[in-house]
Amino acid sequence: MARLHSSTALAETLSGYCSLFLAVMLVLSCCESFVTENERMATRVQSNDMGHRPCDEIYVVREGETLHTISEKCGDPYIVEENPHIHDPDDVFPGLVIKITPFKNR
Repeated sequence: MARLHSSTALAETLSGYCSLFLAVMLVLSCCESFVTENERMATRVQSNDMGHRPCDEIYVVREGETLHTISEKCGDPYIVEENPHIHDPDDVFPGLVIKITPFKNR
């Protein structure tokens, strides 16, 4: 009979730990979605703040971008002229560093 009592106690202890684990996982998943939403809002605020200056002076090309899309995004129609290391405007790749001078600052 003592053996049955220890098995029951063990099962109750394991059940308690499992419940605690699930509760912690639930709280963490709620926190993760809260942080993700805050990051989305911060990104929106940054993009709104960047309306007057859309790009930094030093710009790193991202996947899928072309000089044309960067020029429109950053307001710099003279990217090729300002970056003599770009020999072929069609040969732009992710990670390429270019200088940006927005047109309205000229």
